[in-house]
Amino acid sequence: GMPSAVLLSILIHAALFLLAGMLVVFTVVKKPEKKFVPPPAVERPKMKLKKPRPKIKKTSKPKATTRIVTKMNRANMPDIQLPEMSGMGGGLGGSVDGFEMIPDFEELSFLGITLSIGSDLEGRFYDFNRRRDGSTYGISTDVFITELAKFVKSGWKSSKISRYYCSPKKLYATTIVVPPIPSPLAPMTFGEPDNMDFCWMVHYKGKLVHKDGIRFRFAGNADDIIVVAVNKKTVFNGSRGWNRSTSRWIDCASWTPSSADNRKWIKCHDYTAVGDLIELEPGVPMDIDVMIAEVPGGQFNAFLCVMEEGVKYENNSKGEPILPIFKTGELSRSLQDMIYRGMPANEVCITNGPTFNDYGSSTPESAIAKAVESDAETSAGEADPRVSDAEPSKQRTWTSMDGETFTAKLLAVVAGNAILKTPRGEQKKVPLELFSSADRRDIELSTPPRLELDLGKKTQSRPLKYGSGSVRINEYTFTAKVKQSSVGDYSHNLEVEFFTLGSEIGANQYILLDRGKSSFIPSETEDRSFEFSGRTVDLLDFYSYEMRRGDRYAGFLITVTDERGEIIAHRSTPKWLYKNLDALKQLPIGSFLDDTCTRVWPTPLRAWH
Repeated sequence: GMPSAVLLSILIHAALFLLAGMLVVFTVVKKPEKKFVPPPAVERPKMKLKKPRPKIKKTSKPKATTRIVTKMNRANMPDIQLPEMSGMGGGLGGSVDGFEMIPDFEELSFLGITLSIGSDLEGRFYDFNRRRDGSTYGISTDVFITELAKFVKSGWKSSKISRYYCSPKKLYATTIVVPPIPSPLAPMTFGEPDNMDFCWMVHYKGKLVHKDGIRFRFAGNADDIIVVAVNKKTVFNGSRGWNRSTSRWIDCASWTPSSADNRKWIKCHDYTAVGDLIELEPGVPMDIDVMIAEVPGGQFNAFLCVMEEGVKYENNSKGEPILPIFKTGELSRSLQDMIYRGMPANEVCITNGPTFNDYGSSTPESAIAKAVESDAETSAGEADPRVSDAEPSKQRTWTSMDGETFTAKLLAVVAGNAILKTPRGEQKKVPLELFSSADRRDIELSTPPRLELDLGKKTQSRPLKYGSGSVRINEYTFTAKVKQSSVGDYSHNLEVEFFTLGSEIGANQYILLDRGKSSFIPSETEDRSFEFSGRTVDLLDFYSYEMRRGDRYAGFLITVTDERGEIIAHRSTPKWLYKNLDALKQLPIGSFLDDTCTRVWPTPLRAWH
């Protein structure tokens, strides 16, 4: 029974309290909106940037690298040059437009080189002991000869022997002359060092052309197989006979000789076959195919000569004609050395005779040769002590830092002072800092440091067995070593040059195996010492028809030349190397030389029958 006025008043006051509470809550809970004000700018000091300029020594040169190779390189010959190569030790280097080199061992040889000159024959190597994919196959000598006969009868189609392994490496030959060598060396030339030494074949093909026209016959022989076809017709088979008494020869070409001179003369240890008459019209090319092959392994040789119709040849002491070798380009001196050395004397001629190309002038050949060596025996003489070759100081005019000049003779430099002798005979001590910069340089060059010179030899020997024989391959890497033995800094460039020498086994000639040149500044090297290496040289030691052949290490020469071009130190073993330094510098690597450093012919193979 509350009066309605009181009830209305309560409701109004309750509504007002509720409204007031809501206003307070929302006012407290509501967050003020944040405003971000950026900080004031900071003053940073500005720095002037400079372009970096690295210091570069003008005299610095890259050091020659030492290559550890199969080699042989080179490179450079049963030279192995192999160029020479290269590498082949023993020094039979090749040449490219007159520049001779010693090549890597696999780059050698009588079988050709890796560069074509355009008039050469392209050679491919086949191993009948392996399938096309390189897996071992195995083949008998009778089947091998039968397969070669099928190949020739097919018109020399490579598809007939495609089941057998063919080396990817090609060689290019300008002559077919392989003096007696151990048969494993032929596969090595094609980069197949692990090949068997028997049942392999090399197929050469190219163009036979003569610019003036010619009528001639091929002549030659092989141990074991050599066959020639012109326009796919067999014109020559000089393969070895199995039974000489019954005149049974390896017949893989179904060829019957037509010359009365066939098998009359003994050259390179066997009877020489003479082929059919061939006529070439002037400048008209004909296809030529040549096959050389080894049947049972052991020793291998093959050579091809030319008998020109109407030409009278000089006879040797046996009354047999000395025939010129077949060639499609002029032979380098290094290749001539290889052939001359490997063939018996006065059985073939390597310089005269026709050249089978249609060029207007002789074709330079880039022949790569191979060399040979043997044990680590040395025939070196006693080493010279360090020698200064600079001329003694003479009276000259000196200039001081303030421009004054005076005349005196430099006697020595002691503890930063120059000891001078005046024209009146008085000796004076003048600090080096008082001289002009040019005179200080001259004084430093006039008083070179004492240097110790030596040659390091890193050697490795490995045998290569074949049949009943073996070849010893002696690898050499030569390192020239120079060390300053006197106190004090020497901050001028010095050029170091070395020459290494080999000698023939069982003969008298020497061979230039390797040479190298580099430079250094003693004060900028650790311990004031310096060394650099040349190429790896392979020297061979083997027997050929019961005769030991090859080369051995024989000595060295090291020279040190200052910035004036004067030799300030040298060491020579034997001493005659330095005495003939000017002549030595003219010889390419692989040259044969005597004790006057004159280039000579190597010693030829002794005739053996």
